Amino acid sequence: MRKNVLILQIVVVAVCALMIGFYINNISSYYEILRTDCTLNPCSTLAPAPPTTIEALSVYSLTPDIYSLWFVIMECTFSFLFYLAAFIIFIKSKRDLLGLLAMVALVAYGTTFTSLVYLGSENHSTLARFPEAIAGLGRMAFFLFLLLFPKGQLVPKWTMFVYIPFCMIQFVSFMLPGTSFDLLNWSNTSRLFYYLTMIGVTILSQVFRYKKVSSSLEKQQTKWVVYGAIISLLGSVMISGFFVYPVFANNPVSYLYLSALLYAVVAIIPLTLVLAILRRRLWDIDPLVNRTILYGALSLAIILLYIGIVLYLGSIFKTKDNFMISLFSTGVVAVLFSPLKERLQRLLNRLMKGRHDDPYSVLRELGDHLVQPLSPEEALQEVARTIKSALRLPFVEIFIRVNDEEKMAAIAGDSAKGFDVHSFPIIHGGEELGTMMVSSRSYDEVFSQEDLRLMDVCLRQTGVILQNVKMTWGMQLLAQDLQESRERIIYAREEERLQIRRNLHDDLAPKLLSLAFNVAAAEQYVNKQPDKAVELLGELRGVIRTTVNEIRTMVHDLRPPTLDEFGLLGAIDARINEIRKTAGEKKEQGGAVSVTAPLKICLSAPPQLPELPAAVEVAAYRIITEALVNVVKHAEATECTVRIAVRSGSRLEIEVNDDGKGLPLVIKPSKMGGIGMKSIRERTVELGGHCFFEKSDAGGTKVRAVLPFAGGEEGYENSIN
Repeated sequence: MRKNVLILQIVVVAVCALMIGFYINNISSYYEILRTDCTLNPCSTLAPAPPTTIEALSVYSLTPDIYSLWFVIMECTFSFLFYLAAFIIFIKSKRDLLGLLAMVALVAYGTTFTSLVYLGSENHSTLARFPEAIAGLGRMAFFLFLLLFPKGQLVPKWTMFVYIPFCMIQFVSFMLPGTSFDLLNWSNTSRLFYYLTMIGVTILSQVFRYKKVSSSLEKQQTKWVVYGAIISLLGSVMISGFFVYPVFANNPVSYLYLSALLYAVVAIIPLTLVLAILRRRLWDIDPLVNRTILYGALSLAIILLYIGIVLYLGSIFKTKDNFMISLFSTGVVAVLFSPLKERLQRLLNRLMKGRHDDPYSVLRELGDHLVQPLSPEEALQEVARTIKSALRLPFVEIFIRVNDEEKMAAIAGDSAKGFDVHSFPIIHGGEELGTMMVSSRSYDEVFSQEDLRLMDVCLRQTGVILQNVKMTWGMQLLAQDLQESRERIIYAREEERLQIRRNLHDDLAPKLLSLAFNVAAAEQYVNKQPDKAVELLGELRGVIRTTVNEIRTMVHDLRPPTLDEFGLLGAIDARINEIRKTAGEKKEQGGAVSVTAPLKICLSAPPQLPELPAAVEVAAYRIITEALVNVVKHAEATECTVRIAVRSGSRLEIEVNDDGKGLPLVIKPSKMGGIGMKSIRERTVELGGHCFFEKSDAGGTKVRAVLPFAGGEEGYENSIN
């Protein structure tokens, strides 16, 4: 692959060097032809200016030698600019096929656009056809470049079936001069149709690529190339019209000025081509197009206005070349210049940037829509559409912040067609309610001050609507949460009922039935076999004790009895004492006896708690119990502190803090059952509270839960240090 690229580079460089060498070789002969033949006498239709006289040149202190030298300098400078652009492209992108094509096209265009090589080689029979070969090669390279630009692929594919015949005709025309195949022998209509077909296909290819295939950066590249081509084409047509205007026939210097202006306009092509190929983040071309259209239309309007006034007044007063008419026309044009410029500028701004300079009309239009019976969501959608239309943006999105999450509330346009995306906060009542995301009109564009002012006004109106949408969504989410809470309560209640039913049906009922059978059997043996009856009654006593223990266990699962006996603080203290006893017990594992490290547990709580709801007491007891069990089983801690406090008389705060090894990176559910961290969080959320599992300052784990409850007194408030 590298070898093929190197060969292609060598071929391209050789061809370009040959064309440049041919151009340089003809400079001296071209100068001699202009100086001796074409300045004072008719020589060829390819001459840069019609013949003049010594007297006409002397008026401007010129001689035939200097006059000819100026044409040579201008044409050489023009060609040098094309060669320089080709050299820059080759240095920066010599491994790119498009770069090599652009290099060939620029060198060929710069070589054959002027009359230098045509006149310079006219007297050499062997080189007379060489300029036509260069021109044909340049046309083929230039059209192929436009068909491939900017990605190096033919889009659409069928354009190749037009390009290949175009190249074949160019080749046959060069190889068979003077025949019917020679393009120079074609009629003007046929030759025009031939070139317009290729130009039309090229334009169609670029339009299709721009709309369907190109990315934002590639669209900017296309804009630069098209801009340079259009300006050069229009400028060439306009300036060429002055060459044939009779007023310039007797003024030789006018041809110097017109030629310089023509070359300057055409030189825009290599400039924009270099920018499009080499620059990765292009300058925004839209303002440049805006100003070009503005001043071009303004200049044309002023010229037409001036000519119209002069012709009209001249026809009325039957005068010719009257100074007063010209002066009056100039004054009218000067007076009308400023308002005409402002109107044209406003029209262009509306076409390219929307109505950012007229926020009042935008707000009035938005107000007309909002007075209609719309829901808050529809009103927000109307705001997005209005902003998109007013500023001519590719898309507008409005996000609303609900429960610390941003959700899309409205969208106008297609986000896939956007360029750079800008974010604007929506603030109402001192609170940031959401965000508006808007796309720039073109790649790397910065919004003007007028754009920002209009968006600021629209954002103020959007804040009120967004507040209504947020309230509506909040009520919907609240209703949804309420419905889900009801469903969870029903599910939990039915699960509890199912569990109690299973315990009663599967465990307690069979045992009670067994007791009835044992009592009946004992009744039969009381008189006949008293000893047997006593034995049965003894077994019956054991079964009754077991049943009573199971009933107590069921009751304990529903609500720990210590809560009723000692209250929440007493129950927690009793549970802590039980854990202290078991925390240092000996354990036998695999024949080895190990003793766990002693665990010091401290309880920090107010002397007395207010009367708490039963649900809060049970949840607090379960949370602290499970947290302590986790400390004993998993934390490998030596100290643990349990803190209980009442905040503001309506919040019970719980904290279990240890100095163990902390939380694992991946928390797995316990195989031994138990409440677990998930259940702790669910118990807290069910009561409207919240909990945290975090690393403590001592390096262990801190479990913190806040349980709200109704009622209470301020005197019970206690701080957690």
